[in-house]
Amino acid sequence: MTTVPDASTVSTTPQPPVAKKVPTVRSHHGDNFTDNYEWLRDKESAEVVAHLKAENDYQEAVTAHQEPLREDIFNEIKTRTLETDLSVPQRKDGWWYYSRSVEGSEYGISCRVAASNTGDPIADWTPPQVEAGVPVPGEEILLDGNIEAQGKPFFSIGGVAVTVDGNLYAYAVDNAGDERFTIRIKDLRTGELLPDVIEGAFYGLTFSPDGTRLFYTVVDDSWRPYQIRTHVLGTPIAEDEVLYQEDDVAMWLGFELASDRRHLVLSVSCSEYSETRYLSFEDPTATLHTMIPRSERVLYEAEPFLLPDASAPGGFVERILITHNKGAANSMVSLIDPAELAKPLAEQNWTTVVEHSEEVRVNGAGITASHLILSVRKDTIERVQFIPLAGLGTPAQGAPVEPAFDEELYTAGVGGADYNAPVVRLGYTSYFTPSRVYDYVLPTTEQPDGELLLRRESPVLGGYSASDYVATREWATATDGTRIPLSVLRHKSVVQDSSAAGLVYGYGSYEASMDPGFGIARLSLLDRGIVFVIAHIRGGGELGRHWYDDGKKLNKKNTFTDFVDSTDWLAGSGWVDPSRIAALGGSAGGLLMGAVANLAPEKYAAIVAAVPFVDALTTILDPELPLSALEWEEWGNPITDADVYAYMKSYTPYENVREVAYPKIAAVTSFNDTRVLYVEPAKWVQELRAVSTGSEPVVMKIEMDGGHGGASGRYVQWRERAWDYAFIADSLGATELLPGAGPR
Repeated sequence: MTTVPDASTVSTTPQPPVAKKVPTVRSHHGDNFTDNYEWLRDKESAEVVAHLKAENDYQEAVTAHQEPLREDIFNEIKTRTLETDLSVPQRKDGWWYYSRSVEGSEYGISCRVAASNTGDPIADWTPPQVEAGVPVPGEEILLDGNIEAQGKPFFSIGGVAVTVDGNLYAYAVDNAGDERFTIRIKDLRTGELLPDVIEGAFYGLTFSPDGTRLFYTVVDDSWRPYQIRTHVLGTPIAEDEVLYQEDDVAMWLGFELASDRRHLVLSVSCSEYSETRYLSFEDPTATLHTMIPRSERVLYEAEPFLLPDASAPGGFVERILITHNKGAANSMVSLIDPAELAKPLAEQNWTTVVEHSEEVRVNGAGITASHLILSVRKDTIERVQFIPLAGLGTPAQGAPVEPAFDEELYTAGVGGADYNAPVVRLGYTSYFTPSRVYDYVLPTTEQPDGELLLRRESPVLGGYSASDYVATREWATATDGTRIPLSVLRHKSVVQDSSAAGLVYGYGSYEASMDPGFGIARLSLLDRGIVFVIAHIRGGGELGRHWYDDGKKLNKKNTFTDFVDSTDWLAGSGWVDPSRIAALGGSAGGLLMGAVANLAPEKYAAIVAAVPFVDALTTILDPELPLSALEWEEWGNPITDADVYAYMKSYTPYENVREVAYPKIAAVTSFNDTRVLYVEPAKWVQELRAVSTGSEPVVMKIEMDGGHGGASGRYVQWRERAWDYAFIADSLGATELLPGAGPR
């Protein structure tokens, strides 16, 4: 049972709930680990639920004095946010699609208006001028999230799809936070819902080009997407065909339509190799075809398309565009004639389109009717380039054209590309430039550099000025001599006199890059004089594939030591007082927080670990738990490999809590999270309290209705962020705004 001291027998200082110890022995590779809190895994147990509620009561008592600060930060976010707003309309076939948000409403409203075709391609692809709060003639509401969410504890959309003719609209809704969705289909001509209702789907859905079939994904008992199913509209759901089933528990399954909609493309992958299968819509008798089998251990993405060729019948030849790592650690792009796939891989003839580079990571490639779209990363920055299809793969191939931006640290990416459009939608942001939407007019002979057309910059209210803030690229040096890129953000009025507070944020897993991006909530920390450092540590993807490989499996500890070394850089930078540094990370970044808490607790005044993966070894040892088998490619397989087991045991946070004085720690989690189960932080905080020799509080905040991303609804999410930031600011003694800072 959980014990909470009686208020009449203790001081007024809040006392944490103490969970009973029920020793459970885990045995692997001759090692026995006694786990006293594994019983907390039973989420159906009334005793467990009562314990979690007691944890919430405790954290509320411990942090009650932060409530005014939380309210201030929430109001700062709210004041700076244009609550009644809309997205830039994006054209798909004969319609412009966009979303509205309304002041006081938690969720967005999806809408559309009809597009026109005047014969002027640029004019026809110029989005209509729609204004916030102003009705648009002919506007159709596709889905009002506020209506859909009424009476539900949680609301999230997992995907939408529209038929080519624009008549049917499919959408997937999660009302529990467990990422299992219910798909419904709406007839946009009548506004009526079709009787077809699909339960238990996962992310991703699309219609066949003729609108008669809907493709969707299903997860297995461990929440791994393993089936692609086909639903024929108007038929019983029980008759849905399993188009493909993936039985390898370490592989992830997904699908998408090819850009020209002639094929459905299925991808089976892990982070180290993959397999692509495709289905032709042009042949009703077609079956799935495999491109490169996974047995070749090539990591690739592929898409069939029609390449312009004046010498070919009809002016086109069938080709496959493939982004791959065959002999190319940072990946490259090639063309394949589909006929080559019948040969053994070693005998196939591939034509190089983009060569391999040690300095440039190729992240992916896509196709429009006229151009190849290339996503690359150079000098840590994500960039977009365009190459004409005419002459692709020949000596006449054109040079890549890259839209030019005027900031050093930024993120640019494709926000949408209709196959036949003369423009490509781009998204752009930086640390202090709010999100911008551009339409990039594709290069032509007459306009070889293309043209950037700014459609919108997200407004920031409250007198926001980017000139009030500074972002710089700095470099820390790891213990082994490796240089670690840092993004250092601060208010311009902070003086380099070693007196400010600092916060270090990191992730460092799955080759995920922490790219520059604007965040309204973060301004509330900067306005209180906190120097915010984003540590681009190994295990991420900022410096190419090797940067990831050097921070995974038996190199994983580099991620943790890089973060500590980044903290040391900040402590010695002259900006902050070394005793006023906090750390922040979530999910795999929460594992990072647990690891650095064990490695160097004395370097941090506070640590916030969101949905933290702190009992990673226990989880990965059980392939029946959600997504566990998929983690083997990231951390190694401790079930079969004794060296991996020993290495993971040496750093897993829960198993390495030691008798030291830990700083203030907050573990933030959700009861219905299917990616990192609540039991991990629940066990961790109990062990921390039992072992720590210090007196600082360790709290757990649990959202009983949320998922991996927390609760749903924008106002609720703002309050959650305000909670995290108030905990940090209060712990650092940085609760007051700098003179002249804050929204006005």
